[in-house]
Amino acid sequence: MRKLFLKSFLLFFLSVQITNAQKPQKPSSAEIYNQIQKLNFLGTVLYIAAHPDDENTRLISYMSNEIHARTGYLSLTRGDGGQNLIGPQLRELLGVIRTQELLEARKIDGGEQFFSRANDFGYSKNPEETLQIWDKEKVLADLVWVVRKFQPDVIINRFDHRSPGTTHGHHTSSAMLSMEGFDLANNPTAFPEQLTLEHPWQPKRVFFNTSWWFYGSKEKFEAANKTNLVAIQTGVYYPTIGKSNQEIAALSRSSHKSQGFGSTGSRGEDTEYLEYLKGEPLQNKASIFEGIDTSWNRVKDGKPIGELISTIANQYDFKNPSASIPNLVKAYSMIQSLNENHWKTIKSEEIKKIIANCSGLFLEAISNAQEVTPGSLLKLNLEAINRSPINMQLISVYTLPEQKTTVFNISLKNNSVQNNKLDLQLPQSINYTQPYWLKEKGTVGLYTVEDQKNIGIPDIIREVKVIFNVKINDIEIPFERTVVYKYNDDVKGEVYNFLDIVPEITTTIQDKVLLFPNTKPKYVGISIKSGKDDIKGNLKLDLPKEWKVSPQSIAFQLDKKGMEQTVYFEVTPPSQMSEIVAKSIATIDNIPYDKEQIIINYDHITKQQVLKTAEVKCIRFDLKTNPEKIAYIMGAGDEVPKSLIQMGYQVTVVKPEEITPEKLDSFDVVMTGVRAYNTIQALAYKQDILFDFVKGGKTMIVQYNTNSDLVTSKIAPYPLKISNDRVTEENAEVRFLNPNHPTLNYPNTITQNDFKGWKQEQGLYYPKEFDKAFTPILSSNDKGESPKDGALLVAPYGKGNYIYTGLSLFRELPEGVSGAYKLLSNLISIKSSVSIPNQKIKQ
Repeated sequence: MRKLFLKSFLLFFLSVQITNAQKPQKPSSAEIYNQIQKLNFLGTVLYIAAHPDDENTRLISYMSNEIHARTGYLSLTRGDGGQNLIGPQLRELLGVIRTQELLEARKIDGGEQFFSRANDFGYSKNPEETLQIWDKEKVLADLVWVVRKFQPDVIINRFDHRSPGTTHGHHTSSAMLSMEGFDLANNPTAFPEQLTLEHPWQPKRVFFNTSWWFYGSKEKFEAANKTNLVAIQTGVYYPTIGKSNQEIAALSRSSHKSQGFGSTGSRGEDTEYLEYLKGEPLQNKASIFEGIDTSWNRVKDGKPIGELISTIANQYDFKNPSASIPNLVKAYSMIQSLNENHWKTIKSEEIKKIIANCSGLFLEAISNAQEVTPGSLLKLNLEAINRSPINMQLISVYTLPEQKTTVFNISLKNNSVQNNKLDLQLPQSINYTQPYWLKEKGTVGLYTVEDQKNIGIPDIIREVKVIFNVKINDIEIPFERTVVYKYNDDVKGEVYNFLDIVPEITTTIQDKVLLFPNTKPKYVGISIKSGKDDIKGNLKLDLPKEWKVSPQSIAFQLDKKGMEQTVYFEVTPPSQMSEIVAKSIATIDNIPYDKEQIIINYDHITKQQVLKTAEVKCIRFDLKTNPEKIAYIMGAGDEVPKSLIQMGYQVTVVKPEEITPEKLDSFDVVMTGVRAYNTIQALAYKQDILFDFVKGGKTMIVQYNTNSDLVTSKIAPYPLKISNDRVTEENAEVRFLNPNHPTLNYPNTITQNDFKGWKQEQGLYYPKEFDKAFTPILSSNDKGESPKDGALLVAPYGKGNYIYTGLSLFRELPEGVSGAYKLLSNLISIKSSVSIPNQKIKQ
């Protein structure tokens, strides 16, 4: 019977609908047995790639759950430069979401997660550009640091280091850095500053996780010489949970919801291929761990521990896991006696979890509030319950960061819950809760992390913890728990959130960009939120002296924590053109506070608090618009409607099911959001209505879509085929193919200066093939490439105009790029331009 459990799965949640990512794990008996099996394997694999969703979850799951290896994924970036299919967050906020999605993926497939400081600055066409923007030496140092700290026996690269220019430059760079780091990690002269914390480490060998995709086709791969490849049969079935390795991997990959990587699981035989690259060659290809002692024998005095754990596994009682506790406690004590630190630390944590799981030992520290300020006295409810016949005592608890021990000496009898109250004094110096890599200003290609120990850590560093010291069989064992907050939701039931340390006051400027097309003043709304009771102070909007603000300051008073108040300042721009950033600063007892609190809260990830400087970009420039009414059809999610409102337009977000001739009749322009034709299935059935809207004399503007998974092939009234063409150099020269066209002349005159200061990229997924009815307006290209003419296409249809653009307006408008606003105004006004004469413009 025990053989049926040999392939049980580690850390797999039977309920994959994770609405509370922090909820305590409660593994089944079969999962506990798998944890014991893993306890007896001392081998490590590190998978390396560039982004979230690059990792091969099939291989990670197989290594972790079938081989029982400690398996990590190093994603050099947090995916900050990608697109977002679930909301409007971009750049660093998208990186926060994708970080959490990776952590959820690892919970499912059993791996661990790491990052470097590299910032995903957007698509890169070659590794030379990537490594220059990233700052190669620093990212290489981070990779070496992770290797020295994680100590992998085997490294597996997702991408081929020998093929620059054939894929994303970040991809190739990750492999190139891995190959270089493989040698440097064991070189004491390389990044010697790290050696005060870690020792040099030499992995045994490095592989490239190849597949037919890298060969161009399955046929080419089948015909290729596979002498240097190791074939791994990953199509394992785990009978105790009724799922294949591929099904588990699909669940893991489906965690990448912001990228739209939902995956369907498969079953049956499945093979992964690893190409040997460097290190000690394999002799028989039976295992990538060949020649590596993965037993406890690799640790001095570890052999008896391995023998005892084997006994525990052989005698494991699936109906009574607590029977294993005496030997588990003995093994824990033996591990504590080791002089070796690396495996001692890892296996100590593993065996403590197993002991708690076998006994049903539930330990929890609950805060009475989800948000508190520095210096607060935190009221905690401690719960401790032993659900086994094993004698236990709660000796004491140790609270962090105050470093205080409270003695309890309470007997934990079988299934008798112990609830206790405890006060925890937070120091005034405690850090606010936020992603540590966003605390300091970084560069385009690199986040700033000053503390070497923090580099590679995947998640927010939370300081408020409780350590329960529990005596089991006369051995005192510390169990660490992060303080959390929980409540009951009428729909979701028990909901968990982490405790967040927040500023005493935060402010949010309602608009992130303010446009001033003339010298008329505008009102700026600022919301003030209290982090604790009885807050009063003064708020000011800090601008350069040539900009006028009234009043100079506004007094505020908030009696209760969480209260919000909105105040307004009148801002008058100068007569000359100007672009500035205004900051909101609240002062309490002579202490300034300038942070905005941003909450990212999706059901599939842990709720996140991000603190950014509260600011607004103010632009005084000559922007002309006409009074068009716009119907906006949201796609994957963007903030373009907010920008349109800033421009002075009447904007209505129209749901796909609301698209009828009658609904659209009152509008002048229909505009679709980014990737609408990739994500909104209903549009496939609304095209005739939309095209008739154009035919009747109106305008339709379609923003970029990818060339895969289109809901309809007829996204335009004339043939148009989207390609992979893109211009990633945001400052690439822009050439005007039709300088007399209204889109470049009315109501704003567009010049090449209007394409300066763009962010991340000019555009993406330009059409390459299009009907002669379309007029291409712009041409540009990255260095060394042929011209790309599909960035902006205009075609008359009936009495109206259809416009397709791959320009990255969804990035430029929220960033306050004035040229993007002027160009968009011209696109919207194309109907009005038919009455004006053609006019030349300066190039």
